Amino acid sequence: MGHIIALANQKGGVGKTTSAVNIAASLGRLGKKTLLVDSDPQGNATSGVGVGRKQLASSLYDALIGRVKTEETVIKTQFDNLYLCGSDMSLAAAEFELVNVDNRESRMKNALDGIKDSYDYIIIDCPPSLGILTINSLCAADGVIIPMQCEYYALEGLSQLIMTIRRVKQLYNPKIDITGILITMYNGRLSLSIQVLNELKKYYADKIFSSSVPRNVRLSEAPSHGKPIYYYDRNSRGSWAYLEVAEEIVERVEK
Repeated sequence: MGHIIALANQKGGVGKTTSAVNIAASLGRLGKKTLLVDSDPQGNATSGVGVGRKQLASSLYDALIGRVKTEETVIKTQFDNLYLCGSDMSLAAAEFELVNVDNRESRMKNALDGIKDSYDYIIIDCPPSLGILTINSLCAADGVIIPMQCEYYALEGLSQLIMTIRRVKQLYNPKIDITGILITMYNGRLSLSIQVLNELKKYYADKIFSSSVPRNVRLSEAPSHGKPIYYYDRNSRGSWAYLEVAEEIVERVEK
């Protein structure tokens, strides 16, 4: 049975989509059949694996509203063991259309239940908010990875997100847990980064991934080429970092 992991952080610009794309691709490189689900109407995870809007005959939006079966939305990407359930701006309509629907928080779970057994991992890229699409993703997930930068505003956002996860666990999804906190855009030469990381370790030492993702130019360039970092520059620091994170995810999930 596939393990569903949502990447969530209501704060934008923390490397959430970059992490979703590269974790999914790295799991594929490790031989794990992986589905990347783009739950962000901006569709950046979709373009990040080289899939254009015109290639989407149907999208996550169509699956959520019941127009098509979820398996009909899945595209095999050009990358090893990596599949995509893509999205575009039509998904923004779901925020409004699901408001008055019964069991609206379970639409993602219902959409993925039928295909869960076909994959080793399903990685969901959530939008940068705590709206209905993120709640749906949390209700469907077995675990959550929280990407965050080492800055003090991120600490404030982290506590709010953890409260939301606990609320979802209490009301809708008792199996959900925090898979890990992933430090992104890390610069160990900055005293602020070290201070925030030490503060995090006081409260979440067991949740922080041992591998952090450094600031890396090649990592920033890769999305414009529609490639995960491994396929853009496999020898870059960013590529090695995400492979290590993927290995740690497998170890945490499968032990």
